[in-house]
Amino acid sequence: MAVGTSALSKEPWWTLPENFHSPMVFHMEEDQEELIFGLDDTYLRCIELHSHTLIQLERCFTATGQTRVTVVGPPMAKQWLLLMFHCVGSQDSKCHARGLKMLERVRSQPLTNDDLVTSVSLPPYTGD
Repeated sequence: MAVGTSALSKEPWWTLPENFHSPMVFHMEEDQEELIFGLDDTYLRCIELHSHTLIQLERCFTATGQTRVTVVGPPMAKQWLLLMFHCVGSQDSKCHARGLKMLERVRSQPLTNDDLVTSVSLPPYTGD
């Protein structure tokens, strides 16, 4: 990250148009959605507030019960969430544990610039 810049602005994230460019869109299995967001999306609002993002969940009518997930917000916050989603869904026990720890973090308190920078600096998981 360049000197003088930060992952999270002092301005409310939703007032910056660049945070709405390039929404992150992907599909998630129904059981993973329930694990992350809780039954009836109990934790959705909390995760949005703590991750400085807006998350839209659209259930798709597919045989596997997938949910289309759209995330807007600061790029590093979106990247942090994507890493967390990936790790929570991983079959590798270490990666999965890392994802659960990240999930606990975002449910319990707002993410900081340090959280975002640390997650980006971690080596990517390549075991799946």
